[in-house]
Amino acid sequence: MLKHIIFWKLKEGEDANKCADILNPMFNRIIGEVKGLVWAEVGVNVNGGDYDLILYTEFETAEDEKNYQTHPKHLEIKEIVHKMVCDRICCDYLLY
Repeated sequence: MLKHIIFWKLKEGEDANKCADILNPMFNRIIGEVKGLVWAEVGVNVNGGDYDLILYTEFETAEDEKNYQTHPKHLEIKEIVHKMVCDRICCDYLLY
């Protein structure tokens, strides 16, 4: 299993709760549509700091995550995300 975690910094004027309310259902809808995507959730960083939102996803394999990156459903969501965010950090790790 591969865990794929993104931290997003929102553009000035964006509301973290509103963005999470928009993105969470979008990611939930593609579970089952994107091969190997078994979990996806968007949450608001409650600790403060530089990054406002977190995307947490789980994939059956690293190859599934690689294919997710170019999947049309993911690319549609990515377009919306790019309108909201100004920076991101990505962390992936394999669960053995």
